[in-house]
Amino acid sequence: MFFISSAQAQTTAAAGDPGLMSSLIMFGGLFIFMYLFIIRPQRKRQKEHTNLLSNLSKGDEVTMTSGILGKVTKIEGDYLVLEVNDKLELKFQKNAVHAVLPKGTIKAI
Repeated sequence: MFFISSAQAQTTAAAGDPGLMSSLIMFGGLFIFMYLFIIRPQRKRQKEHTNLLSNLSKGDEVTMTSGILGKVTKIEGDYLVLEVNDKLELKFQKNAVHAVLPKGTIKAI
Protein backbone atom coordinates (compact mmCIF):
# COMPACT_ATOMS: atom_id res chain seq x y z
CA MET A 1 0.00 0.00 0.00
CA PHE A 2 2.74 2.42 0.93
CA PHE A 3 5.43 2.51 -1.66
CA ILE A 4 8.70 4.22 -0.97
CA SER A 5 11.14 4.67 -3.76
CA SER A 6 14.58 3.24 -3.14
CA ALA A 7 16.16 6.71 -3.35
CA GLN A 8 13.99 7.99 -0.48
CA ALA A 9 14.76 4.88 1.60
CA GLN A 10 18.50 5.46 1.20
CA THR A 11 18.33 9.14 2.21
CA THR A 12 16.22 8.28 5.25
CA ALA A 13 18.71 5.64 6.39
CA ALA A 14 21.65 8.01 5.89
CA ALA A 15 19.90 10.74 7.89
CA GLY A 16 19.52 8.37 10.87
CA ASP A 17 23.27 7.94 11.37
CA PRO A 18 24.07 11.43 12.71
CA GLY A 19 21.23 11.06 15.23
CA LEU A 20 22.84 7.90 16.57
CA MET A 21 26.25 9.55 16.78
CA SER A 22 24.92 12.61 18.59
CA SER A 23 23.07 10.35 21.04
CA LEU A 24 26.29 8.50 21.81
CA ILE A 25 28.16 11.78 22.30
CA MET A 26 25.42 13.07 24.62
CA PHE A 27 25.49 9.81 26.61
CA GLY A 28 29.30 10.01 26.90
CA GLY A 29 29.09 13.64 28.00
CA LEU A 30 26.50 12.76 30.63
CA PHE A 31 28.71 9.97 31.96
CA ILE A 32 31.73 12.30 32.19
CA PHE A 33 29.58 14.92 33.98
CA MET A 34 28.28 12.32 36.47
CA TYR A 35 31.80 11.02 37.10
CA LEU A 36 33.31 14.46 37.71
CA PHE A 37 30.53 15.88 39.88
CA ILE A 38 29.08 12.85 41.67
CA ILE A 39 31.22 9.71 41.64
CA ARG A 40 34.68 11.24 42.12
CA PRO A 41 33.80 13.52 45.09
CA GLN A 42 31.94 10.66 46.81
CA ARG A 43 34.97 8.38 46.48
CA LYS A 44 37.17 11.13 47.89
CA ARG A 45 34.91 11.55 50.94
CA GLN A 46 34.79 7.79 51.44
CA LYS A 47 38.60 7.57 51.32
CA GLU A 48 38.94 10.41 53.87
CA HIS A 49 36.45 8.67 56.20
CA THR A 50 38.34 5.38 55.90
CA ASN A 51 41.59 7.17 56.81
CA LEU A 52 39.86 8.82 59.78
CA LEU A 53 38.66 5.43 61.05
CA SER A 54 42.04 3.76 60.61
CA ASN A 55 43.77 6.56 62.58
CA LEU A 56 41.40 6.39 65.57
CA SER A 57 43.15 5.71 68.85
CA LYS A 58 42.41 5.53 72.55
CA GLY A 59 41.89 8.99 74.03
CA ASP A 60 40.52 10.64 70.86
CA GLU A 61 37.44 12.82 71.31
CA VAL A 62 34.87 12.10 68.62
CA THR A 63 31.38 12.98 67.54
CA MET A 64 29.12 10.22 66.29
CA THR A 65 26.62 10.41 63.43
CA SER A 66 23.88 10.44 66.07
CA GLY A 67 25.34 13.62 67.60
CA ILE A 68 26.81 11.99 70.72
CA LEU A 69 30.17 13.36 71.86
CA GLY A 70 32.60 11.21 73.78
CA LYS A 71 36.12 10.01 74.40
CA VAL A 72 37.35 6.71 72.95
CA THR A 73 38.36 4.37 75.78
CA LYS A 74 38.75 1.09 73.92
CA ILE A 75 38.86 -0.12 70.31
CA GLU A 76 37.74 -3.71 69.65
CA GLY A 77 37.94 -4.60 65.95
CA ASP A 78 35.03 -2.89 64.20
CA TYR A 79 33.66 -1.50 67.49
CA LEU A 80 34.77 1.17 69.91
CA VAL A 81 33.79 2.00 73.47
CA LEU A 82 32.97 5.64 74.03
CA GLU A 83 33.04 7.31 77.45
CA VAL A 84 30.15 9.74 77.38
CA ASN A 85 30.09 10.56 81.09
CA ASP A 86 32.17 9.58 84.14
CA LYS A 87 29.86 6.63 84.78
CA LEU A 88 28.56 5.90 81.28
CA GLU A 89 30.29 4.01 78.48
CA LEU A 90 28.60 3.14 75.18
CA LYS A 91 29.67 0.73 72.45
CA PHE A 92 29.42 1.85 68.80
CA GLN A 93 30.44 0.59 65.40
CA LYS A 94 33.55 2.35 64.16
CA ASN A 95 31.91 3.56 60.96
CA ALA A 96 29.39 5.57 63.03
CA VAL A 97 32.15 8.07 63.86
CA HIS A 98 31.48 11.36 62.13
CA ALA A 99 34.53 13.40 63.08
CA VAL A 100 37.49 13.54 65.43
CA LEU A 101 37.44 16.64 67.62
CA PRO A 102 40.41 18.60 68.97
CA LYS A 103 41.53 17.58 72.48
CA GLY A 104 39.64 19.38 75.23
CA THR A 105 36.50 20.08 73.19
CA ILE A 106 34.22 18.02 75.42
CA LYS A 107 35.32 19.82 78.61
CA ALA A 108 34.84 23.19 76.89
CA ILE A 109 31.21 22.46 76.07
